[in-house]
Amino acid sequence: MKLIDSPITQNGHNKYLLELRELAKKNRNNPTKAESILWHQVLKKKQTGYKFLRQKPINQFILDFYSSKLLLDIEVDGDIHNKQQNRDIGRNQILNNIGIKTIRYNNDEIIKKLDKVKENVMLEIKDRQNEL
Repeated sequence: MKLIDSPITQNGHNKYLLELRELAKKNRNNPTKAESILWHQVLKKKQTGYKFLRQKPINQFILDFYSSKLLLDIEVDGDIHNKQQNRDIGRNQILNNIGIKTIRYNNDEIIKKLDKVKENVMLEIKDRQNEL
């Protein structure tokens, strides 16, 4: 996959590969069950105090949920992520290098333990506020 040379446009926006735009739109229109739960029960309409975008293209990635104010990426991992941990670590590092912190939850955590996930999201947001 092609890397983006400079992560920020002249207008201060994050660059991304244009071919990701349609895929991100498709993903937004077809969320997984866990993504839908997290969106509606935790992140939608600034329930956290921050605006999150769904399926946001940044660099060569599509971030599941992204807050530009917090530079925070929240990922919902399905079973496939058990087999691609090295890829996810590399992805997290690339995003971290441009100032974006990634936190991950698996589908089961969100579906079966939503209260704990919500509590953890709020703690992560508070920590991120302090970091910035």
